[in-house]
Amino acid sequence: MLTTIIRKTLRVPTSTGAAGDGRAEARQLDAVLVQVGFKASKDLLDHVSGLARPGAYTRLVVDAVRALVGDDVQHNPYFKDFPHGVPDTVEFWADCVRDALSREVPDFHEIGRGNLLALPRYGTLQHTYEEMLAAHDDLLPSVKGHLKMLRLGGTLEEETHRLYLELATSPTPLGEADLEILTELAEQSAEMPESVPVRENRAVINAARMARNLPFAVDTVTDVLRIACQSSGGDVTLVQPTRFRSFRRPERRALLAALDEVVKDNPGKLGDVRQRREQWKRLGERLHAHEFGQWPHAQDVFAVARGDKTARSFAGRLDMALQDNDIRKAIEVLASAPGMLLRNVDRLLRSTTEPDLVVEAVRKAAPDASGRVLCSLLEHLENRGKPDAARFFASRSRRVWITDDEREPLDPQVVRAIVTVIEDELVRRLPVVSELTVDPEALDVVLPLSGNNSEEGFGVLPRGSKVWLEGDLLRFFTYWRQAERTTDYDLSAVLLGADLDYAGSVSWTNHRSDGAVYSGDLTTAEEGATEFIDIPAGAARTKYVLPQVNIYLGESFDDVAESMFGFMSRDLDQKGKPFEPSTVRARSAMRGTGRVAVPVIFERCEEGWVATWLHLYLRGVAWGNQVERNHDALRVITRAVLARKHFTVGRLAELIRRKSSSDGQRLHVDLTTVDQLDKLLEA
Repeated sequence: MLTTIIRKTLRVPTSTGAAGDGRAEARQLDAVLVQVGFKASKDLLDHVSGLARPGAYTRLVVDAVRALVGDDVQHNPYFKDFPHGVPDTVEFWADCVRDALSREVPDFHEIGRGNLLALPRYGTLQHTYEEMLAAHDDLLPSVKGHLKMLRLGGTLEEETHRLYLELATSPTPLGEADLEILTELAEQSAEMPESVPVRENRAVINAARMARNLPFAVDTVTDVLRIACQSSGGDVTLVQPTRFRSFRRPERRALLAALDEVVKDNPGKLGDVRQRREQWKRLGERLHAHEFGQWPHAQDVFAVARGDKTARSFAGRLDMALQDNDIRKAIEVLASAPGMLLRNVDRLLRSTTEPDLVVEAVRKAAPDASGRVLCSLLEHLENRGKPDAARFFASRSRRVWITDDEREPLDPQVVRAIVTVIEDELVRRLPVVSELTVDPEALDVVLPLSGNNSEEGFGVLPRGSKVWLEGDLLRFFTYWRQAERTTDYDLSAVLLGADLDYAGSVSWTNHRSDGAVYSGDLTTAEEGATEFIDIPAGAARTKYVLPQVNIYLGESFDDVAESMFGFMSRDLDQKGKPFEPSTVRARSAMRGTGRVAVPVIFERCEEGWVATWLHLYLRGVAWGNQVERNHDALRVITRAVLARKHFTVGRLAELIRRKSSSDGQRLHVDLTTVDQLDKLLEA
C-alpha cells in the first residue's frame, strides 16, 4: 500500500524504523530521485536522515517513482543507436532478406510472399540492453528540467485512511485503476463516509460492508444491483454483464430487504428495472426471492424483469411526452430529477417553440444538480453555436464513435440565458477568495469531471487538457509485455500540415518522414518491448503529430500483461539513451476495448510543442492494423478536438474571481490541486 499511496498522492508515509543517523542515505535518495525526475522535500530528507537503517524504506520510495515514469522496465529499441543509425526502410528489409538467404535453410516460400516475420533478423533484438547502453553518452542536464516534488506524509495508517476518503468521497466517477484501489481499501476499512456522491463508489463500500454483515444504505433498485455485481467480482459500473456468485443466506436477506425498502417507499422506482432486465433475472436466480415472502416489494422487482408485471420507466415517460410534443409534460417528468433535466436541455430546446419554459426549468433545477452536471452542460452549450466539424463519442472504455453533426445550432440568446443561470449557480457555490493564483501550467487543464476521461499513470490529464513542452526534440514511446500469446504492437504517427493536410506518416513501413525517425519494429514481447518515435522541432511541413499504437496481432490492451504510452522532451545537445526517466513528462497506461490507441495530439508552436490529451481507442480490425488504414479518421478527430471549447481551470478561475473579497480565503491552484477543484462546486 505504501507504493500505491506514493503513486497516487506523491506523499511518502513516514517510516516506523528506529532512530539513528541516515544522512548518507538521505543524500543518496535525493540524488537518485533527481535522476528519475523528482525532488525530495526538506521534510522527507530530514525524516530519512533521522532513521538508523533507511535502506529498505528508500528503495521502496525509489521503486515507486521509477514505476510512475515507466523506468521499472528496460526500454531497448531495435536499432541500438537510435535515433542515429536507423536505415532507410527498404534498405533495411533488403538487408534482412540477404541475411535470411545466407542461412543454411531459408524459408524461400515465405520470403517470396514478402512475409517479414519469416526473416530471422526482423522484429527481434540483435543486441543486449547493456550493448545499447554502451552506445549512448550520458544525459546532459538541462535548465528546462521539470522536477516533481515528493513530500513527507503522515503514518501509513493515516495516509491509507486519507486516500480512502479522497477516493470514496470523490464527486466524479473514478477510473478503473482508482476503483480497484478503492475496493482494496474498502475491504480493509468498510467505513461509510458521511457523503459518497458517486453511486459506483457507494456500491463498492456497501459490498464491503455486506461482506462484514454491516448495514448499508441504498435509495434505488440499481444501487442493490451494483452491490451484487461488486460482491461477485463483476462490473460495478454495469457496463459489462456480471456472472453472479452464490450468495450466503444473510447476504440474500440483506439484498432483498434493501430492495423491498426502496420499492415500498416509491413503487415508481420499479421503472428502472427494465433497463437491465437480463441482469435482474440472473440475480433473481441467485437470491431465490420466492423463499422470502416477508418482502413482497422485492419480489415485484423480479416480476418486472420477467415481464409478469408492468412498470413504466422514467425514460419511457419522457420519450412519450416528447413524442407528443408536450414540452410541459416532459419538464414535469424531469422536474423530480434535476440532473436528468440538465442532461436533456439540448433535446428539450430542439423539441419546443417555447424555449423560455426550458430556461425557467433550468433555473429551478440548477441548485439541486451536481457541480459536475452543471459544468458539463456549460461546456456543451458553449459548443453549440455552430455545427461541430464532427461529433465523436467515447464510451466508458474510451472506444470512440464518430459521426457527422446534423443538429441545428441552438438560438444564441437562449444559450446565453441558460449559461448565465449556470454561471450564477456555480459562482454561488464557489468560496469567497481574497487572492487567487493559478499556475500557468494548470490553466489549460480540463476540469476532471470523470475518471473515465483519462488513464492511470504519471502526468496524465483529462481528455482535452493541454501540456506545454519545451525543447528541440519531442520523443514518444510505447512499451508492452505479452501475457500468453505472441503480441505485436506498432507505434506509428500521422503527420499533418497547418491546414490538417496529410503530410506523411512514420511507422514500421516508413522509418523516416519529414525529419521524424522510427526506432524499429519489434514483433514479440515475452520480456517486454519498446518502440520510439522522434519528432524534431524543425520539421518542415509537420504542424500536428498524431501518435497511435496499433495492435498488429495478439492480445488486446485489456488482456496484455502490461502496456504504456509516454512522451518526453529534451534539447538536441543533451544526448542520453533513448529512455531517460528524468525527461519523461507523462506516462499513461493503455486500457481500452479498441485495437488502435490514440492517446494524444501534438501541435508544433514557436516555443516547442503542445500536447492535447485524447485517451481514445478506435475499433480497428482483428488483425493487421496499421497507420495507413486510419489516418483519415484521425484527421477528423483532430479537426473536432481543436475546435472544441472545454471547461478548463482557467474558465473556472474566471468564475472564482467574480466572487472575490478582501476578507476571503487565499487559493492557489497548480497541477497537484486540480483534481480537488471539483469539490469546490459541490458546496
